Amino acid sequence: MKKYDVIGLMSGTSLDGLDIVFVRFSYNFEWSYKVIQCQSVSYDIELSNKLKHAAKVSGIELKKLDVYYGKWIGNQVKTFMDVHKLKPQLIVSHGHTIFHQPEIGLTLQIGDGYQIMLTTGVKTVCDLRSLDISFGGQGAPLVPIGDKLLFKEYDACLNLGGFSNISFDKDGKRIAYDICPVNIVLNELASRMNLPYDKDGETARVGKCNKRLLQKLNALQYYGQKPPKSLGLEWVQHHIFPILKNDTTENLLNTFCDHITYQITSSIEDNFQFSTSVSAKMLVTGGGTKNSFLMDLLKTKSGGKWDIIIPDNQIIEFKEAIIFAFLGLLRILGKINSLKSVTGSISDSSGGLIYDHLSSINPT
Repeated sequence: MKKYDVIGLMSGTSLDGLDIVFVRFSYNFEWSYKVIQCQSVSYDIELSNKLKHAAKVSGIELKKLDVYYGKWIGNQVKTFMDVHKLKPQLIVSHGHTIFHQPEIGLTLQIGDGYQIMLTTGVKTVCDLRSLDISFGGQGAPLVPIGDKLLFKEYDACLNLGGFSNISFDKDGKRIAYDICPVNIVLNELASRMNLPYDKDGETARVGKCNKRLLQKLNALQYYGQKPPKSLGLEWVQHHIFPILKNDTTENLLNTFCDHITYQITSSIEDNFQFSTSVSAKMLVTGGGTKNSFLMDLLKTKSGGKWDIIIPDNQIIEFKEAIIFAFLGLLRILGKINSLKSVTGSISDSSGGLIYDHLSSINPT
């Protein structure tokens, strides 16, 4: 049995911090994984603000932030390695997304890979989206190949992070796409009350749904598009934030939770073939699972067609970091880590830039 020790790093669009996970992947005719250690590192206010406003700064300031953030990541990982006495063979960093406009061939995740590699002394893989973009794909979602190979016991995998995305098999192919914004909007609304997020959805629960706003949200053109498709912060800034006004924050949170669950259930019903005899098993992960009001709405609107499975906190919080660790390992091994059936690319591919003088990785 071949085994590989990899650190995966994930920084989500909701700006809650950096997820670090040390995973041991094993291969014996099929892939499996074991989480050895994991940690989330919160951003301080200064770094959070720099990342939040990075799309508006000059080119030289953005590059300086890229280098600074790479060093910061490297230092967090080095501390993590030292404290837990870990010796990874590979580090894989998603980076922090600043731009994602696949329709014009553009995506950018910052966090300089050379700085991570030099600070930790470990081979590093970054920039996992650009190759697929260059092949005409969306560059997202990338997680579905990990869903397929590591979480194969589920009929579908739904993530409720900055955005909601889902993946499942259909007609022998993996299908996946971004459904709608989630925490990237809910957290912004909560910030209007000087809160980092709406704990348990308590504020949303006491609000009332604004039917006119809900109708306006659900009519946005993106929701009528067929997969492959993906979303970015720019889309939210252009289409969502400008219309979230003229009501109380409580009502806006309630309405947007209704919007999220409506889009998830209607999108799944449009694209997934349900069995009449048994509920489909859907793994649900991401920070949105801790919003009890949102989850109550989702369970109600699913109408029993889905057996909604919420795993333990480790998988909820670190699933994306686990899978990005896996994507980087596949890249090093020269295996496909991006599926054209998911992204709409002209070809399956193995994307990611490798930062090291070595070109291969050996199993333990």
